[in-house]
Amino acid sequence: MVGARELLEIERDEARQRLAGLTGSFAEVVAASRDTNADDEHDPEGATIAFERSQLATLVAQVRRHLAEVDAALVRLDAGTYGVCETCGRRIAEARLEVRPTARTCVGCRPTLAR
Repeated sequence: MVGARELLEIERDEARQRLAGLTGSFAEVVAASRDTNADDEHDPEGATIAFERSQLATLVAQVRRHLAEVDAALVRLDAGTYGVCETCGRRIAEARLEVRPTARTCVGCRPTLAR
Protein backbone atom coordinates (compact mmCIF):
# COMPACT_ATOMS: atom_id res chain seq x y z
CA MET A 1 0.00 0.00 0.00
CA VAL A 2 1.24 3.45 -0.90
CA GLY A 3 1.61 5.96 1.94
CA ALA A 4 -0.18 9.31 1.99
CA ARG A 5 2.95 11.37 1.29
CA GLU A 6 3.94 9.19 -1.66
CA LEU A 7 0.40 9.30 -3.06
CA LEU A 8 0.28 13.09 -2.75
CA GLU A 9 3.71 13.48 -4.33
CA ILE A 10 2.61 11.31 -7.25
CA GLU A 11 -0.52 13.48 -7.59
CA ARG A 12 1.63 16.62 -7.51
CA ASP A 13 4.04 15.29 -10.15
CA GLU A 14 1.17 14.26 -12.44
CA ALA A 15 -0.51 17.65 -12.02
CA ARG A 16 2.73 19.47 -12.81
CA GLN A 17 3.17 17.36 -15.94
CA ARG A 18 -0.42 18.06 -17.06
CA LEU A 19 0.08 21.76 -16.37
CA ALA A 20 3.28 21.85 -18.42
CA GLY A 21 1.53 20.12 -21.32
CA LEU A 22 -1.52 22.36 -21.13
CA THR A 23 0.44 25.58 -20.90
CA GLY A 24 2.50 24.47 -23.90
CA SER A 25 -0.70 23.75 -25.83
CA PHE A 26 -2.13 27.09 -24.74
CA ALA A 27 0.97 28.90 -26.00
CA GLU A 28 0.62 27.08 -29.34
CA VAL A 29 -3.03 28.12 -29.69
CA VAL A 30 -2.19 31.74 -28.85
CA ALA A 31 0.67 31.70 -31.36
CA ALA A 32 -1.61 30.21 -34.02
CA SER A 33 -4.22 32.87 -33.36
CA ARG A 34 -1.67 35.58 -34.13
CA ASP A 35 -1.43 34.26 -37.68
CA THR A 36 -5.18 34.36 -38.28
CA ASN A 37 -7.74 37.06 -38.87
CA ALA A 38 -8.43 38.87 -35.58
CA ASP A 39 -12.15 39.16 -36.45
CA ASP A 40 -13.51 36.03 -34.70
CA GLU A 41 -17.07 36.86 -35.67
CA HIS A 42 -16.48 36.71 -39.43
CA ASP A 43 -13.54 34.30 -39.60
CA PRO A 44 -14.71 30.67 -39.63
CA GLU A 45 -11.48 29.60 -37.91
CA GLY A 46 -11.67 32.41 -35.33
CA ALA A 47 -14.48 30.87 -33.33
CA THR A 48 -12.64 27.55 -33.17
CA ILE A 49 -9.44 29.18 -31.96
CA ALA A 50 -11.32 31.23 -29.36
CA PHE A 51 -13.11 28.07 -28.18
CA GLU A 52 -9.84 26.13 -27.93
CA ARG A 53 -8.22 28.98 -26.02
CA SER A 54 -11.16 29.11 -23.61
CA GLN A 55 -11.15 25.34 -23.10
CA LEU A 56 -7.41 25.25 -22.45
CA ALA A 57 -7.63 28.20 -20.04
CA THR A 58 -10.32 26.33 -18.09
CA LEU A 59 -8.25 23.15 -17.96
CA VAL A 60 -5.16 25.08 -16.83
CA ALA A 61 -7.20 26.70 -14.03
CA GLN A 62 -8.53 23.29 -12.93
CA VAL A 63 -5.05 21.76 -12.79
CA ARG A 64 -3.72 24.77 -10.86
CA ARG A 65 -6.55 24.40 -8.32
CA HIS A 66 -5.80 20.70 -7.97
CA LEU A 67 -2.11 21.43 -7.50
CA ALA A 68 -3.00 23.93 -4.75
CA GLU A 69 -5.20 21.24 -3.10
CA VAL A 70 -2.30 18.75 -3.20
CA ASP A 71 0.07 21.31 -1.70
CA ALA A 72 -2.47 22.08 1.05
CA ALA A 73 -2.82 18.35 1.78
CA LEU A 74 0.96 18.06 2.12
CA VAL A 75 0.91 20.98 4.59
CA ARG A 76 -1.82 19.17 6.58
CA LEU A 77 0.27 16.00 6.50
CA ASP A 78 3.27 17.87 7.92
CA ALA A 79 1.05 19.53 10.55
CA GLY A 80 -0.43 16.19 11.63
CA THR A 81 -3.96 17.12 10.58
CA TYR A 82 -4.10 15.14 7.34
CA GLY A 83 -6.98 12.68 7.34
CA VAL A 84 -8.99 14.63 9.91
CA CYS A 85 -12.32 16.06 8.75
CA GLU A 86 -12.22 19.85 8.82
CA THR A 87 -15.94 19.96 9.63
CA CYS A 88 -16.57 17.36 12.33
CA GLY A 89 -13.03 16.50 13.45
CA ARG A 90 -13.40 12.74 12.90
CA ARG A 91 -11.01 10.62 10.89
CA ILE A 92 -11.54 10.50 7.15
CA ALA A 93 -11.89 6.92 5.93
CA GLU A 94 -8.75 5.46 4.37
CA ALA A 95 -10.75 4.38 1.32
CA ARG A 96 -11.81 8.00 0.73
CA LEU A 97 -8.23 9.23 1.05
CA GLU A 98 -7.04 6.56 -1.37
CA VAL A 99 -9.57 7.72 -3.96
CA ARG A 100 -9.27 11.43 -3.17
CA PRO A 101 -6.01 12.06 -1.31
CA THR A 102 -6.74 15.80 -1.08
CA ALA A 103 -10.04 15.27 0.76
CA ARG A 104 -10.61 17.76 3.60
CA THR A 105 -13.84 16.24 4.87
CA CYS A 106 -15.29 12.83 5.63
CA VAL A 107 -17.98 11.41 3.38
CA GLY A 108 -20.74 12.55 5.74
CA CYS A 109 -19.53 16.15 5.76
CA ARG A 110 -18.48 16.46 2.13
CA PRO A 111 -20.04 19.35 0.26
CA THR A 112 -22.92 18.31 -1.98
CA LEU A 113 -23.41 19.62 -5.48
CA ALA A 114 -26.14 22.22 -5.93
CA ARG A 115 -29.31 20.68 -7.27
